[in-house]
Amino acid sequence: MIAPFTSILFDLDGTIIDSAPGITATLAYTFETMGIPVPSPSDLLAYVGPPILDSFRDRAGLSLGEAAEALAIYRPRYLEIGAFDSSVFPGVPAVLRAVHAAGIPISLATSKPETPATLILSHFGLLGEFDIITGASDDEVRSSKEDVVAEALVRLAAFGADLSRPVLVGDREHDIEGAAANNVPTIFVDWGYGSATEQVGSIAVAHTPAELQQLLLG
Repeated sequence: MIAPFTSILFDLDGTIIDSAPGITATLAYTFETMGIPVPSPSDLLAYVGPPILDSFRDRAGLSLGEAAEALAIYRPRYLEIGAFDSSVFPGVPAVLRAVHAAGIPISLATSKPETPATLILSHFGLLGEFDIITGASDDEVRSSKEDVVAEALVRLAAFGADLSRPVLVGDREHDIEGAAANNVPTIFVDWGYGSATEQVGSIAVAHTPAELQQLLLG
């Protein structure tokens, strides 16, 4: 049997791990430290997934300088405490192991910087399931999903992966848009943070990890 896809890119937050508790708590700490009113829990949840600098600008209305200040507060606090205030979605590790065992190249493709992303995957014993780790650059210069997916494809090509039928697995509309900008289709998982309206443009929706595995491996 030929698997439907030759290379698979995975988002992290909302797809593999439930990272919302650590992210929202760190955001609240950041806003409190800056003397900015802390958004509601539902508003804070909207920050999970997209590039954090974009969210500071677009959601919090911070200037470029203020966003840089917020990031300087957020980053060390998140690395120290928030990154590990998370959990793996049940059933997802089995999907990663099955894809890895099938010999299909896997790259992470997350808007989270590579350092915390690597620490989190290592913490949960999942780092070895990935051939390539691609995320935002630690300085956030590369943070848009379009740029992250493009970099993941470059690294997969250098790894020798077959890129004739790639796919990205994600849970937010920016995953779909960033992948599409690189001519990569997206499978949307609905256990993450995206609403039903964010599924538009995906080629399929997985409601459970078992469904995702079937879509990825046939």
